[in-house]
Amino acid sequence: MSTDENRNEHEELNEALEAAKEEAQAAEGEAGDNETSEVEALQAQVQEFQEQMLRSLAEMQNVRRRAEIDVEKAHKFALEKFVKELLPVADSLEKAVESTEGHDESGELVASIREGVEMTLSLFMSSLKKFNVEQINPVGEPFDPQHHEAMSMVPAPDAEPNSVVAVVQKGYLLNGRVVRPAMVVVAKAEDAPKIDEQA
Repeated sequence: MSTDENRNEHEELNEALEAAKEEAQAAEGEAGDNETSEVEALQAQVQEFQEQMLRSLAEMQNVRRRAEIDVEKAHKFALEKFVKELLPVADSLEKAVESTEGHDESGELVASIREGVEMTLSLFMSSLKKFNVEQINPVGEPFDPQHHEAMSMVPAPDAEPNSVVAVVQKGYLLNGRVVRPAMVVVAKAEDAPKIDEQA
């Protein structure tokens, strides 16, 4: 039911309520001992109209509240599709930086390429941050299926069981909501020691 329909219904109920009150008052003035039941019927009708009006008001408030929540969500997550399109750019820049690692840093060409890509990546990430886009890089954190996608499980004696030991691809949040989960490698829990069964 729309807000306008609710408002019209509310006005109609108000008019009916006022008319019923007037009838009840008029009836009370004219009523004798034998007309008491008619007055009671009119009073019951007045009460019913009041209850209908209260229900109508409550429904109008619920419609308004739902509309406000929908508008807030639309504003908050309007950029989600746009952000998803930009994430591969961040991935490519990070891969470019990683690909220069291990090369002779004294080589001027490699060093200048790396520096340029790092500056571009930094600028890009700070632009994303302005729009409340956060990076998920959960190395060492416990595995969280809400924010992480496990690619594999590996034995890792130095790490806590079910913790993230490596990130294959970083994840991203927009205003706290997952746009893309982080693809991770998880530490496998060591097998519990076997108990010898005696016959």
